[in-house]
Amino acid sequence: MEDLDRYQSSIDTERSQLDDLAALGIDWDGAVLRQSDRFDRYAAAIDELTARGLVYECYCSRREIRDEIESAAHAPHGPPGSYPGTCRDLTESERVQRRTAGRRPALRLRTDGHVIVFDDAVHGESAGRVDDVVLRRNDGVPAYNLAVVVDDAAQGVTEVVRGDDLLSSTPRQIHLQRLLGYPQPTHVHVPLVVDAHGERLAKRRGEPITMSDLADRAGIGPADVVAWIAVSLGIDGRAITLRDLVDRFERAAIPSDPCPAPPFASSH
Repeated sequence: MEDLDRYQSSIDTERSQLDDLAALGIDWDGAVLRQSDRFDRYAAAIDELTARGLVYECYCSRREIRDEIESAAHAPHGPPGSYPGTCRDLTESERVQRRTAGRRPALRLRTDGHVIVFDDAVHGESAGRVDDVVLRRNDGVPAYNLAVVVDDAAQGVTEVVRGDDLLSSTPRQIHLQRLLGYPQPTHVHVPLVVDAHGERLAKRRGEPITMSDLADRAGIGPADVVAWIAVSLGIDGRAITLRDLVDRFERAAIPSDPCPAPPFASSH
């Protein structure tokens, strides 16, 4: 459970997510792990990188980073929002000055503009330059890119399947995996489900719809959701179970374009 963000920290949200997965027929191996219980593992990874001189303190706010990127003559090389390196070479006196002013630092990975090339099952050969990604936020919470890398290695994940909006983050994670000596999983970045305006369905745009919501509002049950998933892959969704869908699924059927949201998600 990725519960590093406040929104996702509610035990009620976790229970709802697990209930919905179970209702659809999706299960999992072993106990459910929570990122909020694994801070010691993330800290150990950061300590290892720090001992190798690969970590530095960053005192920039998000607004300061955004303003610097926008005012620069050339955008930094790397994924959208790449850090421009403002705090990379601060002297010790400059760091003390910022601490004295009450600024709490984030921790960033010191990189040298590594370009990572990898194969994606949907997008083919992809490449990206790695910027100085955050490892720990200034509130002491481990950052997403570090946490998922540590978690995937600990759980023996061999294939990462996720939305293609995260394709640009993959080089960062592969770079961290290599630095920490972790195995590198294969990747499948699938198109997003979008609304009538072409905007992705996301929790930031409103409360997520649960299976209970669908049942209460529109009489939609798990079988209807599984049927829509089948249709989105060009499979006849009539009287299909999740087991049927697993058996009939072909990776080549994954579309390359965004997928229109089902009618029952129109209230999202």
